[in-house]
Amino acid sequence: MKKILGTEDIRRTLYRLTHQVLEKNPNPGELVLIGIQTRGIYLAKRVQNLIKELEGLDVPLGVLDITLYRDDLTAIGPKPLVKETRISFNLSNKTVILVDDVLFTGRTARAALDEIMDFGRPKSIQFLVLIDRGYRELPIRADFVGKNIPTSREELVEVRLKEIDGEDEVIVMNKEL
Repeated sequence: MKKILGTEDIRRTLYRLTHQVLEKNPNPGELVLIGIQTRGIYLAKRVQNLIKELEGLDVPLGVLDITLYRDDLTAIGPKPLVKETRISFNLSNKTVILVDDVLFTGRTARAALDEIMDFGRPKSIQFLVLIDRGYRELPIRADFVGKNIPTSREELVEVRLKEIDGEDEVIVMNKEL
């Protein structure tokens, strides 16, 4: 097990990513944040708080569960665990900042894009991830990346957040066989 980011690293990274979002989007009133279940929600909430701190603006925050949009739904079992999707605002003419913890194959992002389109037609969708570990299977890339971590397919990248796990850190470990 190797620790890649600690509490202070994650805080600084999210601060930098929030500044990048604001630089790329000069009208923050057009922004909405959508966090992908589970850890993407907490990262999006932190970005929302930073935008409030920096711009004095409450950016709407939605929650997205992509389970029913997965391309491997039949492979994960007869009763997949479906969590909450909550987007209680209009996406039309908005810039959606889609937030997730780790970008790997791109399949979660593809499913998220499909689901977002069921809620309306945003002006644009930008993708923010804390970690990009490579190995894309689809032509997906993030607009905002906290850290690129070269890994092997035999490794797992685990993002731990204090809201769920009691601490903030990113670790890389070997898969257990």
